[in-house]
Amino acid sequence: MRRLALLVALLGLTACAAPAHPTVVTLGDSVPAGTACGCTPFPALYARSQHATDVNLAVPGATSADVRAAVPAAASSASEVVLMIGANDMAAVFDDPSRYAATAAAVEANVTATIEAIGHGRRTRVVVLGYWNVVQDGDVGAAAYGPDGVRKATRATDLTNAALQRAAAATDATYVSTEPPFHGPAGATALLAPDGDHPDEAGQAAIAKLIPPLPA
Repeated sequence: MRRLALLVALLGLTACAAPAHPTVVTLGDSVPAGTACGCTPFPALYARSQHATDVNLAVPGATSADVRAAVPAAASSASEVVLMIGANDMAAVFDDPSRYAATAAAVEANVTATIEAIGHGRRTRVVVLGYWNVVQDGDVGAAAYGPDGVRKATRATDLTNAALQRAAAATDATYVSTEPPFHGPAGATALLAPDGDHPDEAGQAAIAKLIPPLPA
């Protein structure tokens, strides 16, 4: 009888300790929102691969200031928050390179504050994704900007990614570059929608595979 009571008690403790179903919240812009794809965007693909619930709160056109100003309560209770933001900040000043550095600094400050508002370090892992390009890329980008414009795009993207890396490092978040698949031997065109700006189905799948697995 005492053994039975002990077994019941142990089973009860195990049930109480069972982890809740993981939730992945995504904050960001049109890339995680799946704009121009007509497909399943990377947040849902990643969550599915992790047997997690996908809460995709990305908004097309959002800037880092927009995300900072409206961190949802759901982010603080999530298993993981994936943050992809900053391209629209830099795209807005793309024609004025003199503003690149200040814009990158603002992105860094906003992303740092966003992660701090999420409460990273208590229970939620934060993954910050960089960009392969903050404006159009591939054949579309080359035709639209020419050689000088492509060089500007590279500089603007590098500054944005460096800002995101610093924000992640300052808050103990995880930074993940999305450049490898888009800048591989095959180039970016095959991974982009016809607008040259957003990932197509293959591009979304490539991004999903870059995000580290949820902690066990």
